[in-house]
Amino acid sequence: MKTKIFLNLAVKDLNQAVSFFNALGFSTNQKFTNDKGACIVISEDINVMILVEAFYQTFTKKQICDSKTTSEVLISLSMESRQKVDEIIEKAVKAGGIDYMEAKDYGWMYQRNFLDLDGHHWEVFYMDESQIPNS
Repeated sequence: MKTKIFLNLAVKDLNQAVSFFNALGFSTNQKFTNDKGACIVISEDINVMILVEAFYQTFTKKQICDSKTTSEVLISLSMESRQKVDEIIEKAVKAGGIDYMEAKDYGWMYQRNFLDLDGHHWEVFYMDESQIPNS
């Protein structure tokens, strides 16, 4: 089996979180979904396990942070074009997320950010590595 990423995030309302990510165009893997959590498929090798807080807590002895006020992680996803970056931000806002921070255009990289319904910070970017300036 090749390496895959299963990012685990605590959420307050599972149904709302599933609806949010589905509105962004990501599917739900029903094989790993029940009333305690859901598997959101970002790509063939990237999955997000959104887990209700009580269930998430069974996997850690640490306190769950309030991701609306505390940064726990910055999740970055690459897109195939600048247009796709803008599209996912538009979908996130339409689904109830927050367009977070101003867009940054470095010429070779374009990035935008959104916060999901639980305040998790997502950075979405397009990068053309052939255009990275020599330092």
